[in-house]
Amino acid sequence: MMRGVASAGRGIAAAVLAALFVAAAGTALHRQTALWSGVEVSWGVVASLLLLASVQLWLAAWSRSILPTAIAGVVSYAAVGVLSSAGPAKQLVLGDTLGNVWVFGIGGVTLVMLVAVSRLRLPLAHAGAGR
Repeated sequence: MMRGVASAGRGIAAAVLAALFVAAAGTALHRQTALWSGVEVSWGVVASLLLLASVQLWLAAWSRSILPTAIAGVVSYAAVGVLSSAGPAKQLVLGDTLGNVWVFGIGGVTLVMLVAVSRLRLPLAHAGAGR
């Protein structure tokens, strides 16, 4: 019984740390663009959301639970919300199209990943433990 509690605690701690990393890295990355044949392509916001999805999938596979995936989404959303609510001179996420796609995309990606992870057949965390 205690092994499950410790495992859940590690999963939650890993999810919080991973979410803070994703929030910081995604915020730094989401405004990146490239000029391709005279058209400005915003690749940073897509890369940021893919980073979030991959971290959430990794957390689910590592912990064999859906809970860290949900926690990572909530903490990422909250951290980006804090970064976007600073004063006008200190705001890291602007209220333009790219900023809105990054902020609200976190919620969308989290919902998609929760559905995807819930459909995966993850072995139980305690299966085969101590054998």
